[in-house]
Amino acid sequence: MTENQILEGLGLIVVLAVGSQLLAGRLRIPALIVLLPVGFTAGALTDIVNPDELLGDAFSPMVSLAVAVILYEAGLGLNVRRLHGHMRRVVARLIWIGVLITWAVTAVLAVPLLGMSKSSAVMLGVILVVSGPTVVGPLLHFVRPTERLQHILIWEGSLIDPVGGILGALVFHAVVASGGRGPGGKIGQFAVSSAVGLIGGAVGAAVLWFLLSRLHLGEVLGTTVQLAAAVGVAALCDVIRDDTGLIAAVVMGMALANLPGVSLPARRPFLETLVSLIIGLLFISISATVTPASLRHIILPTLVLVAALVLVVRPLVAFLSTAGTDVLRAERAFIGWMAPRGIVAASTASTFSAALVSDHVGGAQKILPATFLVIVTTVTLYGLSAHPVARRLGALRPARARPLLVGGDPWAIDLGRAFRSAGLDVLMWAGREEQRDLIREAGLSLAPGELLAAATGEGAELEGITGVLLLTEEDDFNALASETLRGTVDGFVHRLGPPGLSHGVVAPYTTGDTLFGAELNRPELVRRYESGARITFRPVGPGIPAGHALLFLVRPDGRLEPVTETSAPRPGAQDTAILLGPARVTGAVRAD
Repeated sequence: MTENQILEGLGLIVVLAVGSQLLAGRLRIPALIVLLPVGFTAGALTDIVNPDELLGDAFSPMVSLAVAVILYEAGLGLNVRRLHGHMRRVVARLIWIGVLITWAVTAVLAVPLLGMSKSSAVMLGVILVVSGPTVVGPLLHFVRPTERLQHILIWEGSLIDPVGGILGALVFHAVVASGGRGPGGKIGQFAVSSAVGLIGGAVGAAVLWFLLSRLHLGEVLGTTVQLAAAVGVAALCDVIRDDTGLIAAVVMGMALANLPGVSLPARRPFLETLVSLIIGLLFISISATVTPASLRHIILPTLVLVAALVLVVRPLVAFLSTAGTDVLRAERAFIGWMAPRGIVAASTASTFSAALVSDHVGGAQKILPATFLVIVTTVTLYGLSAHPVARRLGALRPARARPLLVGGDPWAIDLGRAFRSAGLDVLMWAGREEQRDLIREAGLSLAPGELLAAATGEGAELEGITGVLLLTEEDDFNALASETLRGTVDGFVHRLGPPGLSHGVVAPYTTGDTLFGAELNRPELVRRYESGARITFRPVGPGIPAGHALLFLVRPDGRLEPVTETSAPRPGAQDTAILLGPARVTGAVRAD
């Protein structure tokens, strides 16, 4: 290729990757549904979207390092302290039972269906055990199943990727080591590969632990150091033993998530953005390497394999994993209908299949196209059917809003009680123990975990948070938290306005919409409450009573719309109004 063609090809891959993700976001579907056919079509119709030609021998190592970054980032979310009760038991079973059954059935079926050798079939089986949060998360975000299902499936997807990556690397080395070596040699090669990855990951985690806990690097430099360590350690391990960098990356991420004394930010915007871009680039590039000719003779056999995985294997795994637990029948059925394959399956197939083909392992050339078809089929099937299936099973979370109220003042607790009485599912969080006791006494749910983790990123997704109201007495905290959370929650993030003549460090200068307008800022609201004004709720009916200030509207479908400095929702006859009554109102109905 000429220099201009290389530039055109690389530029087109980036544009297609980001454009596909943008289109998928607008359509509210998993990005893989768009990325895979776009990459395949670009590879079939053009000569410039050809990673093997663009990058040559560097393509496979770059894929390996890119997957290492993805697995490191996934490992950072694996805090084992968040697994508890029956959820922990079900997730653990889904991992080990699911891996064993899926691996065995796939390997057994691949030999007669796809005409593979036993070695290639075993490799395909271990590749297809993974699902992954990059595809499960968006699906669940769209479907909104019950909380327990959300927890179980997100954690299964987060854990199964690194487990599959580790097993894939180990099985690959066992398959490659099979030539000319007896059982002792295979076990030895297997052990050496494991040791290199584990030791590399442990050393990398120790270095990062020292840098992050002792040097206080800050968010930007701390994230850059993590990225450099993940890539550097993975590359070094791969130099020592091929593909052991995947093991090292997972070990590093999981170790940092669980080691004491490491202050990891609740948000990882740069790392998350980079991972999102890497996922898009990998899927466009990998799917472009799948040619129409390679699919010609394996489409029907692969569809039979997918049917077995979807209709037999996954339901069996779900049944065995939930047996003897308090998981309901509908929840068990939905778990049995959610196992799409994602980025790690595609990446490991691309990395390992090329090496096995060069080693002349029988049927290895079918691993990548078969994996491609399994990913396309499962993502499309589950993406289009998950919501109707969950609705039919009655496994959907109520569509009503679930706001998180941050603050424990008496008026904020009364607001939470008013929301609950209006039919909303409310979470609250407060820092002081006496405030937390008052929240419990009011019968309101306390948000689990750390404040920002409960309100942003994975925490918001797991808990179903649809909006955050920052109601503490600290104006600067409210302002800083609103800036941190804005854009990470699928809904509104609003704070109380500071006093008009505030001398705060941050609050007076922070942009963003504030609650209730300038006339009802935090000090004024507290003053009115202390003077006897109370928060009430009532149907809008003919209108808002005189002397009452409208705070929120709860729509008939459960949506919560706040009054803010720049907008005031128009009340409808079927709405429920959350109001602040006049001072010293007698006979006001408290929101009990």
